[in-house]
Amino acid sequence: MSVVIITGSAGLIGSEAVEFFADKFDQVIGIDNNTRQVLFGADASVAWNMTRLEQEIPNYKHYNVDIRDYSAMEEIFKTYSTDIKMVVHTAAQPSHDWAAKEPLTDFTINANGTLNLLELTRLYSEKAVFIFTSTNKVYGDNPNKLPLVELEKRWEVAEDHAFFQHGIDETMSLDDTKHSLFGASKVAADIVAQEYGKYFGMNVGVFRGGCLTGPKHSGTQLHGFLSYLMKCAITGDHYTVFGYKGKQVRDNIHSWDLVNMFWHFYQNPRQGEAYNAGGSRHSNCSMAEAIEVCEKITGKKMNYSYSETNRIGDHIWWISDVSKFKAHYPTWEYKYGLEDILVQIHDSMGKRV
Repeated sequence: MSVVIITGSAGLIGSEAVEFFADKFDQVIGIDNNTRQVLFGADASVAWNMTRLEQEIPNYKHYNVDIRDYSAMEEIFKTYSTDIKMVVHTAAQPSHDWAAKEPLTDFTINANGTLNLLELTRLYSEKAVFIFTSTNKVYGDNPNKLPLVELEKRWEVAEDHAFFQHGIDETMSLDDTKHSLFGASKVAADIVAQEYGKYFGMNVGVFRGGCLTGPKHSGTQLHGFLSYLMKCAITGDHYTVFGYKGKQVRDNIHSWDLVNMFWHFYQNPRQGEAYNAGGSRHSNCSMAEAIEVCEKITGKKMNYSYSETNRIGDHIWWISDVSKFKAHYPTWEYKYGLEDILVQIHDSMGKRV
């Protein structure tokens, strides 16, 4: 029997992975205790997605377990042991704003939880492929040191800075930068995941996401940029743009495209490799541009205001250079662009709000 374990299985990337891998493995084991609701409130609950997966995926089995609970997690790994072919670790505390309120909770979820999963994989399923969803926040605010120019609706890297025209690659330093507490906990997890791959020779892939998005996202003000923006566009709720004149740029990757990266890695794994994984030049926007697209799709003007105070450690301009992954896995391609993503979010969100 072939088994895939997916943590954060009712979240955006986790639930996409459940559906994607359901016909590729005999058994899909989901681990999610809806901590997202505890962190961000009732609007962020993924209970609806848990129920949906159990109803729609016949070979899906759900465990309401906290990844910080080593003993409970060990029982799961013991149960399936060598049948485990893949571990997709998407569970996290994902907000740098929230992390500053409870650093111990943030670190134990992101760092200790990841270490638990790596060690249990090594002990019980050492040949399995381990996927860790990291973040571009591991680079801290180093991207803000790039030479940026202000355009009408966005910041952009200077044209004479040719090295970054395709985006930011994995050679950018993780040091000498302000990460936010969230970024720091993800750095710890990112590095230990790489180390399990390189030191123990395990098949570990680290994917440093840009803005991960898609129609299954339960977006909130503190996490889920496009999803929460579209939610406000539909409902008329107030949205606050924080700093950088609303011209800060993010690349946005659809959850399906990211999970498809995982699948390509699984078929030809490497040991402790790290990849930037975002929308790249294919799918990106500034805050101002995203508001325009939301207004176009909904046919309504958004209710928003501007605050001069940017979030601590926030990026002014982030576009991922995915050249390294493309070089290792040349058959991988994007399926969705920015407008595709926002239309899907609109259609899905319209049924839930």
